[in-house]
Amino acid sequence: MQLDIVSPDKNIYSGEATAVLFPGVEGSFGVLDNHAPMIATLKKGAIKITKEGNTEEVVEVSGGVVEVLKNKVIVLAE
Repeated sequence: MQLDIVSPDKNIYSGEATAVLFPGVEGSFGVLDNHAPMIATLKKGAIKITKEGNTEEVVEVSGGVVEVLKNKVIVLAE
């Protein structure tokens, strides 16, 4: 799936991911390929991105909103 993490001042991450774990306001949640459409709010914490070959990357955010739609995930981060 395509993952884009953007903040007001810059593009933090853009690329393919096989799984993403988010720090949701109501608890952590994960997103995989073909996930149902959703919108959720994020609290301060780490977004854990799993890429091809099981390599991981971590992005710290202060909060934000995530939208999942048709294998595209967009995060508007603070």
